[in-house]
Amino acid sequence: MKKLLLILCCLTSLQLAAQTVTYETAGKKAKALFDQAIDAMRMYQPKDAIRFLQEAIKVQPKFVDAYGQMGLAYVETGQYPDALNAFRQLETLDPAGVRHVRFSYSKALAGDGQFKEALTMITEYIETSKTPTQASLKFKKNMEFAVTQTPVPFQPQNLGENINSPDPEYFPSPTIDGKTLVYTRRVKGRNEDFFVSQRDSLQWLPAKDMGEPVNSAFNEGAQNISQDGEMLVFTGCDFPEGRGSCDIYYSIKTADGWQTPKNIGNAINTRDWDSQPCLSPDKQSLYFTRETADAGADIFVSHRGADGQWQKAERLGPAINTPGREMTPFLHADGQTLFFASDGHPGYGSLDMFYSRRQPDGSWGTPINLGYPINTIGEDASLTVAADGKTAYFASDRADSRGALDIYSFELYEAARPLPTLYVRGYVYDKKTNERLPASSLELVDLETELTIANIRSDEQGAFLVPLPTGKDYAFNVNRKGYLFYSDNFSLKTARTDEPFEKNIPLQPLEANAVVVLRNIFFASNQYTLQPASATELDKLVKLLSENPTMQAEIGGHTDNVGADADNQLLSENRAKAVVQYLVQKGIAAERLKAKGFGETKPVDTNDTETGRAQNRRTELKVISM
Repeated sequence: MKKLLLILCCLTSLQLAAQTVTYETAGKKAKALFDQAIDAMRMYQPKDAIRFLQEAIKVQPKFVDAYGQMGLAYVETGQYPDALNAFRQLETLDPAGVRHVRFSYSKALAGDGQFKEALTMITEYIETSKTPTQASLKFKKNMEFAVTQTPVPFQPQNLGENINSPDPEYFPSPTIDGKTLVYTRRVKGRNEDFFVSQRDSLQWLPAKDMGEPVNSAFNEGAQNISQDGEMLVFTGCDFPEGRGSCDIYYSIKTADGWQTPKNIGNAINTRDWDSQPCLSPDKQSLYFTRETADAGADIFVSHRGADGQWQKAERLGPAINTPGREMTPFLHADGQTLFFASDGHPGYGSLDMFYSRRQPDGSWGTPINLGYPINTIGEDASLTVAADGKTAYFASDRADSRGALDIYSFELYEAARPLPTLYVRGYVYDKKTNERLPASSLELVDLETELTIANIRSDEQGAFLVPLPTGKDYAFNVNRKGYLFYSDNFSLKTARTDEPFEKNIPLQPLEANAVVVLRNIFFASNQYTLQPASATELDKLVKLLSENPTMQAEIGGHTDNVGADADNQLLSENRAKAVVQYLVQKGIAAERLKAKGFGETKPVDTNDTETGRAQNRRTELKVISM
């Protein structure tokens, strides 16, 4: 009986072997189609190769070599489920033949999210290889990382025909108000140009070519539009005035449109490859990628000096940069969250996307992989996130794309979200003449950490836009030489609003009898001890008095009408004295200062509401003489 079973098994194996077809045993037509597929693969045309192989299999359904080659072609196109079907057909027809395609088979498994199975197969491949390739060893390392991770939510949506076309679209860049999206399109497979779309209440409107002078006969790409929509930075390659193969350029938007682009200068551009720029929300820092022969691609940053000029760029440091590649930096509107791509940090593929949070000391924290399936086994890069902190944009070649890279959006999962960011927008003007004041300095300070979040200047029309990340309380100061500084505060730690702030800032000329409310000097209720959050404003007051050594000033304390008149009078006097005492301790001569309490006698708003009472509780600076 045992002999009979053995004979039957042998006969079955021989019948199965007889049913398979290899290249040597294939018919003339199937062999010719297979040869055409190989030629297509050599020409980097895997889609054509797949078509030829499908025809070959129609002619000879048991063509094992065709299944193996088709699996390889599907891996090249990223069609991993189809690749798995091809490899499994091969495995059914010729189990031994799978060993020749184990590396690609493991890629197909990983591409389909089957990381444990992929790790098992790539391990077998390496163990049976005499000289494993670096690529296979790197892939195994990636799979060892992948099996320790948990998938994250990810449901990408194609932005549709108003944005995407049969040409490739990539590098999406939104403004802080969410109404403008600028991106790169490679037109007819040749020149890269910029396109822009505006958003109404429902959708993105049909995109338009940005036209001259931003688009030119040369190659422009990898752009970033400033959060206020007034400055465009981009990569220009092989420009006549360029220093290296690719340089960074900028254009400013005026009432007449975009100005002729200019090279951003030698502090940033070198003879190396300088590309993929991103402006900080306040336009005072520029993050970009530089690739050098000795160190590969790293992320650099340049800051503007006090004179407004860009300073020499420096590498971000080892927390971000590795011996591998770091690319496509994007700093969110919150100014605290940096997104970038890297193959040097632990990841899933040949290039993964990460985020890093700015630490209290200003350094960058340990990068965190954005996770699968946002990251894949391929190259994933160029992510941007809208001001709301949850709407992310990226480019991808997916099943529903229009023939090439398309721009998609998705809702970023909560743990990876930056702070939702509002903004205050308006203009600065002279309180006496109503004339707009360009080049006024606007500063946003985190009241808890005393870190400066933004430091910008109003434009030539005196206009400004300052990002306001939610979840924090801020001091907002406006300065200009010859004027009293203006102060305000925004409490966004608990209050939630989707509405930006519109605020036009009056600056009082620095002269006798000029008065300014010091809105960022804080006391506890019914107390006159200065709270720590007051330090930023008080130090600005010290600076103002130091820069104007002959100026004499009165510090006035005011209260609401809650409580007894006498108690309010005493409280206002003690608060004014506390401010004067601080200034004296900082080196301001006591004889230049006067403390005066007004109690509840000079309200500036109604005392019938809490909002009005809050306005009446204030500290003021009055210029006595200059």
